[in-house]
Amino acid sequence: MNSIELFAGGGGLALGLANCGFHHKAVVELNKDACRTIRANSVFDFGKSLYEGSVVNFDYLSISDEIDLISGGPPCQPFSLGGKAKGNEDSRDMFPQAVRAIREKRPKAFVFENVKGIMRKSFVDYFEYIVLQLQYPSFEKHDGESWEQHRARLERYHTQCEHTELEYKVIYRLVNAADYGVPQKRERVFFIGFRSDIDANWTFPDPTHSEDALLWDKWISGEYWERHNLQMPVSKEKVVNEIKKIRKKYGIFKPESLPWVTVRDALSDLPDPKSKKAIKYNQHLFKDGAKIYPGHTGSYIDEPSKALKAGAHGVPGGENMIRFEDGNVRYFTVRESARIQTFPDSFNFEGSWGEIMRQLGNAVPARLAEQVGQSVFRALVEQSTLKAG
Repeated sequence: MNSIELFAGGGGLALGLANCGFHHKAVVELNKDACRTIRANSVFDFGKSLYEGSVVNFDYLSISDEIDLISGGPPCQPFSLGGKAKGNEDSRDMFPQAVRAIREKRPKAFVFENVKGIMRKSFVDYFEYIVLQLQYPSFEKHDGESWEQHRARLERYHTQCEHTELEYKVIYRLVNAADYGVPQKRERVFFIGFRSDIDANWTFPDPTHSEDALLWDKWISGEYWERHNLQMPVSKEKVVNEIKKIRKKYGIFKPESLPWVTVRDALSDLPDPKSKKAIKYNQHLFKDGAKIYPGHTGSYIDEPSKALKAGAHGVPGGENMIRFEDGNVRYFTVRESARIQTFPDSFNFEGSWGEIMRQLGNAVPARLAEQVGQSVFRALVEQSTLKAG
């Protein structure tokens, strides 16, 4: 199936969707280092489809093929809890460009991703406006019209009995990447839409992993420590309370889901980046300077990582550090960060260390993208098969 990837960044979403069977006819990205990353990886096999430039200037009509899917992560800084949070007043708000892409190419479906902060109370009006635009992409904003005026027109149109414009059936969902096997507690909002003539019969994929299952493996069965050839630590008061809750909830039966994947799980076969063995591993180099400061204490090794972040003014150390059992911390290496974001070890990143960490901090975990993408791909295939029959 043919697709267009917008705001590609380092390529986590694009990679996950490509693994599902979507063939990118165009990949649009502005950042020069992210573009170098895309070109450096043969796993993409769509470097030739790369457009290095702003989506504002991209001509969608230059693509003659029918497009099944448009995807991307519009810049999240306008809505990020860690950013300036200007929302629709931020020039980096690219949702209008995502809507333009849908309007001009009329794909069968779309997948967009953004930060949890877009759902906060102060943005609720604009969030509803985004959803209405995605539902009715042909209902364009007039020159000189404010977004509030445009939203009012969309609301009136939405509540009419008959609709004549291009429409999409839109579902949005706040998900935690850890619930889908990503070794990272990363909460993100997905917007999924299907064209109104597509009988997709789709629902968001169910979580596969849970914190309850991890707690069971740690403190009831002890399987987590056995897997890593470690002694079970002495239970602290907080852990004792967690054990009581889990036993009350599940009795003698283990949770059916898989356990959350921890930092230790994800990195256990990588050597210490300070050791001589580390040189054999791709982009697994130690970087000094990590330290704890208020609100930034690193990611505990026996939990999923905190969400990796890019930072408005560089890399914030607390979110991109590993914290060991003894309380010591160090920066994640590029390779470790890539594993936290579920990129394959063969994947290369281009740019300075700070720029690479920015690409990784902005990326959609490839595993999460693949699971969402598979569900959309199957829905489109099934719908196409039924239509043909």
